[in-house]
Amino acid sequence: MKIAVTGHRPGKLGNEWDGIGYYSDSIRDYLQSVIDDVCKVKEEPITLITGMALGVDMIWAELAIDNDIPFIAAIPCVGQEMKWNERQVNRYNKLVNHPLCEMFIVTPTMYNPQVMQIRNEWMVDNCDLLVAVWNGTPGGTANCVEYAKKKNKQIMRLIL
Repeated sequence: MKIAVTGHRPGKLGNEWDGIGYYSDSIRDYLQSVIDDVCKVKEEPITLITGMALGVDMIWAELAIDNDIPFIAAIPCVGQEMKWNERQVNRYNKLVNHPLCEMFIVTPTMYNPQVMQIRNEWMVDNCDLLVAVWNGTPGGTANCVEYAKKKNKQIMRLIL
């Protein structure tokens, strides 16, 4: 079973850019409960899928490592991390270089606005369940959820 996550960037999560604080802790607890619940029910191997953006995506990757679950880092484009600060790049590199990580570059181009949606569609197309951490506002997370609905994917949502 493959479980993908979509969710907000830190700007919509209390500006917790390093994944530390109330929002990040609450999201981490919720996502851990999803992993716990799915692992109890499913007897097949589980793989997590993350888009490796700052915010929810990186928390998902960290939980994969914490739970010894393989994960796919669906990188939207070459150099996704180029505009991040040193701490964020170090966190990203630690995750994508982890032995549990299979890195997949969805579009072998540099950043442009379309690559994020292309990445989201790839994650939905390749998952059995989409976990959405979404406050209902328009944006990439909303677009990902709408695409998953069109594809009749099972969706679990944490409403912020």
